Amino acid sequence: MSFREKIKSDQRLKDFILWTLTPKRNPRPRLWVRWFLNPFFHKKGKGSLIRGRSRIDVFPYNKFNVGDHATIEDFTVINNGSGNVIIGNSARVGIGSVIIGPVTLGNGSGLSQHVFISGFNHDYSDGTKNSSGQGLVVKPVVIGDEVHIGANSVVTAGVTIGERTQIGAGSVVTKNIPPFSVAVGNPCRVIKQFNQKTNQWEKI
Repeated sequence: MSFREKIKSDQRLKDFILWTLTPKRNPRPRLWVRWFLNPFFHKKGKGSLIRGRSRIDVFPYNKFNVGDHATIEDFTVINNGSGNVIIGNSARVGIGSVIIGPVTLGNGSGLSQHVFISGFNHDYSDGTKNSSGQGLVVKPVVIGDEVHIGANSVVTAGVTIGERTQIGAGSVVTKNIPPFSVAVGNPCRVIKQFNQKTNQWEKI
């Protein structure tokens, strides 16, 4: 049995190791994890920039990879506690945005200000209990290359957004959006698609 399997099978050992990484009621990595562990597990690409006033709550047991020449602006919150956070080359995460893994942001993609993306929901299937005590339903979010997501938008768990799609400001994306689309609204719906034969955006 590997050490990882042993941890998963022994609840007391698992609880102890989690306690060494993060306080129980404050789900962010302890200072020693941020200083001494994370630099050996996470990748920051050449020319990438993470501005100093962002809150990067990442743990060594999931990936946090930032591609070459990517930018994470001030007041951003990133958390990989529930799954990997992968930010592609030349991607940009706008001021005040929140990314909670598992989330993949493709090369050249951009989030405007205050975009919220989460790869999980709290389970609420047992109506006799508070949903905060029922665990998580994890469904990865995948955002393709050269996608732009407008300010104050929300992308929910399990959504895939195809390459070069434009999501209008204030949208709530609850379903997959195909590549080369313009989509807006709550719930978000496609209003235009790019016709590669005519080289024109066409209304749906």
